[in-house]
Amino acid sequence: EVQLQASGGGLVQAGGSLRLSCATSGFTFDDYVIRWFRQVPGKEFEGVSCISSSDGIIWYADSVKGRFTISSDSAKNTVYLQMNSLKPEDTAVYYCARDLGCSGAAPHYWGQGTLVTVSS
Repeated sequence: EVQLQASGGGLVQAGGSLRLSCATSGFTFDDYVIRWFRQVPGKEFEGVSCISSSDGIIWYADSVKGRFTISSDSAKNTVYLQMNSLKPEDTAVYYCARDLGCSGAAPHYWGQGTLVTVSS
């Protein structure tokens, strides 16, 4: 069974940092990319970042470039999203998802969300 579990969210002041984790199981980790999305209630999902462990492809949304860093640990089948210099507009529920590539339609497998709240 394919499973993705996001964790690490919380409440942080503007300028602070959080590290999200996406623990995966049930599939060959290096055969897929892991994408991070976020959603503010009432708004559309926004792609945040993506990583392909097999070929090193990394993508960031312009809104997070220079502040967020995505990484992966194939031994632990886990992807991390280090979020620095957080802004109130980063407040959202963050989701990780499995996909075949870093672009395209919505992935089929998603983890549960983890809430990030950035106070001003």
